[in-house]
Amino acid sequence: MKFTERPFIYKASPEIIKRAAVLRKNLTPAERALLGKLGMSQLYGLCFKSQHPIGKFIVDFYCPKLSLVIEIDGDIHAEVDIAERDEERENELKNYGLKILRFSNEEVLNNIDIVLDSIRLVLTTPPK
Repeated sequence: MKFTERPFIYKASPEIIKRAAVLRKNLTPAERALLGKLGMSQLYGLCFKSQHPIGKFIVDFYCPKLSLVIEIDGDIHAEVDIAERDEERENELKNYGLKILRFSNEEVLNNIDIVLDSIRLVLTTPPK
């Protein structure tokens, strides 16, 4: 099975996979801070992949076991056209059966414990 055919990749193109690798080397401060708390299976022993390719997208964090995406948004995501694009992207990701959590850079950098509590809540809440 080719790497791009693995289920957790969701048929990402080789270009997207390469771009994700570049992004992993250039994390934002907020992404780096959250990775410091999620990496190395620190949260309930779950694996979170940073800058992970899914289809035509690259998500900030992905937990394959829970089909959970975590996105960290900078100020630009408040702009109307970017917010609309984010909504469309989120809908496409949900079509893969993924759950999505969104946090702002400020939330991660200034209140990381609250962010982690929000993630824990999703992880411990039974599906509806």
